Amino acid sequence: MAQDRHGSRPEHGDDVQDRFEPFADDATVRSVGALSFENGTDRIAVHGSLDLTRDKAGLAQAVRLRETLAAIVKALEAGDLPEAVADMPDAAPTAVRNPFA
Repeated sequence: MAQDRHGSRPEHGDDVQDRFEPFADDATVRSVGALSFENGTDRIAVHGSLDLTRDKAGLAQAVRLRETLAAIVKALEAGDLPEAVADMPDAAPTAVRNPFA
């Protein structure tokens, strides 16, 4: 499968990875080019970059971006939203056994 210049594989609408329900879990990630939407139950983190080229591939990525943002807006509009989400304090680090020792 061909990769774009950022090393990402083209997205297809029928991929299992395409099942992105905003705010439904803390694990799902949707990628559009090298731009990632990391799902969370109280926030969605957006990381990376995206070059929208003036060709069919650029159009496909722009449509996927629009669909992703529309789903996020729809989920936000459907809920009873607080004024702000409280920032979670950093969890204390936990010790784990070294598997290589």
